[in-house]
Amino acid sequence: VQLQASGGGLVQAGGSLRLSCAASGRTFSSYAMGWFRQAPGKEREFVAAISWSGGSTYYADSVKGRFTISRDNAKNTVYLQMNSLKPEDTAVYYCAAESIRTDSNSGSYDYWGQGTQVTVSS
Repeated sequence: VQLQASGGGLVQAGGSLRLSCAASGRTFSSYAMGWFRQAPGKEREFVAAISWSGGSTYYADSVKGRFTISRDNAKNTVYLQMNSLKPEDTAVYYCAAESIRTDSNSGSYDYWGQGTQVTVSS
């Protein structure tokens, strides 16, 4: 599975962005998908995950109520809608695919996209 993340950019605090992650391959619908982020000087951290069917979603406490993860298996794409953005959301955002379970552990993910930069100005 190859993953291509897009949709990042510069936005003011309180604004919104929607990230997309397009996957190649016909087995996309069998993978759980996750979004992670990494800010300069910090470790990569879990943001959100969604099961292969879309029926289960999980969020980091820091984004719960502001971010929404979704997927369209017909389009081989997973989305991250980010609302009420804060300067502390500034990071490179990565999408990832996992074949076994929906997980917040980055070590469990099999495939990673290249990342898209999100910058939130105050």
